[in-house]
Amino acid sequence: MKQAFFSFVAVLLLSFAIPAQAATNNERMWQDEAIYFIMVDRFNNMDPTNDQDVNVNDPKAYHGGDLKGVTAKLDYIKEMGFTAIWLTPIFQNEPGGYHGYWISDFYKVDPHFGTLDDLKTLVKEAHKRDIKVILDFVVNHTGPHHPWLNDPTKKDWFHEKKEIFNWTNQQEVENGWLFGLPDLAQENPEVKRYLIDVAKWWIKETDIDGYRLDTVKHVPKSFWQEFSKEVKSVKKDFFLLGEVWHDDPRYIADYGKYGIDGFVDFPFYKEASQIFSKADQSLDPLYSVWQRNESFYERPYLLGTFLDNHDTVRFTRLALENKQNPITRIKLGLTYLFSAPGIPIMYYGTEIALDGGKDPDNRRLMNFRTDQEIVDYIKKLGELRKQLPSLRRGDFTLLYEKNGMAVFKRTYKGETAVIAINNTGKTQKAHLTNDQLEPGKELRGLLAGDLVRSDQNGYDVILNRETAEIYVLAKKTGLNIPFIAMLIAIYVLFGWFLYYAKKRSKQTT
Repeated sequence: MKQAFFSFVAVLLLSFAIPAQAATNNERMWQDEAIYFIMVDRFNNMDPTNDQDVNVNDPKAYHGGDLKGVTAKLDYIKEMGFTAIWLTPIFQNEPGGYHGYWISDFYKVDPHFGTLDDLKTLVKEAHKRDIKVILDFVVNHTGPHHPWLNDPTKKDWFHEKKEIFNWTNQQEVENGWLFGLPDLAQENPEVKRYLIDVAKWWIKETDIDGYRLDTVKHVPKSFWQEFSKEVKSVKKDFFLLGEVWHDDPRYIADYGKYGIDGFVDFPFYKEASQIFSKADQSLDPLYSVWQRNESFYERPYLLGTFLDNHDTVRFTRLALENKQNPITRIKLGLTYLFSAPGIPIMYYGTEIALDGGKDPDNRRLMNFRTDQEIVDYIKKLGELRKQLPSLRRGDFTLLYEKNGMAVFKRTYKGETAVIAINNTGKTQKAHLTNDQLEPGKELRGLLAGDLVRSDQNGYDVILNRETAEIYVLAKKTGLNIPFIAMLIAIYVLFGWFLYYAKKRSKQTT
C-alpha cells in the first residue's frame, strides 16, 4: 500500500513539474508504443498441467513458461510503462522447439504454452490494459521434420535442400535452408495462399495487433507485398515489424517498399550495445545511425530499437565482460532507448540484469524475486515517455558530445525535451548556447530532479559520472507556493492514513 501511495505521489509530482505548454497526446500511433519482448517458455509458469518435458536445468529443454503466465504479469508489464508485448512464436512446434521457431502446425497453439482460449484471454486482458499484442510469425521455414516433407503432394512446397554459402547472393539467401531448416517455396501459389490464409486466420480468431516477421530477407519481396496487403485488409492499423538482419540500413529500408511498416534496427543495436556496455564511449556513432535512418527510411520513427534480444549475447554479459556494473550500464542504455527516436524494445529480464551468453544461454528463466532498482528506473522512463510527446514524436538534434558526455534535443508542438547522458567515468559539464536553446528559461529535470537555470550565456548542464537526466525547457519559476502546499497536504493525508490504519488494526486484534 505504501508503494502504491508513493507511486501515486511520483506521478502527481511529475504532473506539476511538466510545463503547462507541454503538448497533449493525439491519436495513438505505433511510434508511441514501447514493446516488452517475451520468450514465452522462459517467462512465467502459471499452469503446471502443460509442463510436459520440462527441465529447468537443461538450457535446450522446456522451462514451463506459458500464456497464462504472460497474462498474470500484464499489470507488471504495464506498470513499467510498456504499451505492447511481442511474443516468440506460440504455434505448435516439433519436440524441443521451446523457442517456437520449429513449427509443425501453423493453426494450433503449442500445448506447452496452453490453448487457443488461453491466447484469446491474453489478448483480451492485454487490450483491457491498453496493451497491444504482437505475435512472432514465421513464413520462411518449418520445423526440421515437418510432415509435409514426407507428403508427395507437397514435394514442391520446399526448395531443394542446400545450405547458404554466399550471403551476398540474394537468390541463395532466399532459397537456401537456414540452419538446416526446410525452406518453404513462397513463389508456389499454394504455399503463398496457405501462409497468407493462416496469417489472416490468427488475426480474425484472436484480435492480435501485429506480427513480428521472422527472417524477412530469406523470403522474396514479391511475397511480402501481397502478404502485407492481405493481412492489413483484416484489421485497421495492423503492424508489421520486420527482422532483416543486416548492417546496411539501405538494404533493410528497401523492404519498406513492400508493405512492411517498421524494422528491428540492427545497426542501432550494433552501436548501442557496444557504447553503453562500457564507460567513456562516444555517442556520436549512435547519432550517425539516426541520421542515416532519416535519410534511408520512409518512416524512421517505426524502427524497433534494442540493446539485446534472443539471438544476441545479453547486454548484461557485455557489461560484465567489460568489468562494468551492469545495472548502471543498463540504466544509461535504457535512457537512450526510451528517449531517442524509434520504438523501444526491451527483452524480458533486462529489468533484473539477467545474464546470458550465446544462444541458448541468453534465454534463461525469468526471476521475479530480485532487486527492483532497474524496474523502478524503467517506471520513471515509461512515465516520462508517456507524458512527453516530444520523446515519441519529436525531431532529434545532437547539441553536445565530447568523449561520452552527450546532450540531445527533441521538439514537438511547442514542447522541448533535452536528454543528457554522461557515459564517462567522471563528472562532466556541457555548455549549451542561447542559439541551441531558447534563452531566459530553465531546464527542469524529470528523471533525477535536476534544475538548470539559464544565464546570459546559456545553460550549463552538469552530470555525475554514468548518470542521465531528461529535462523539459520551461519558463523560469520562483517559489512554487501551490506545489509546496500540495506536497504538504499529501504528506499530512498520508500521516493521517497511517494513524487511522494503525488504530483500526489495534481494534481488530
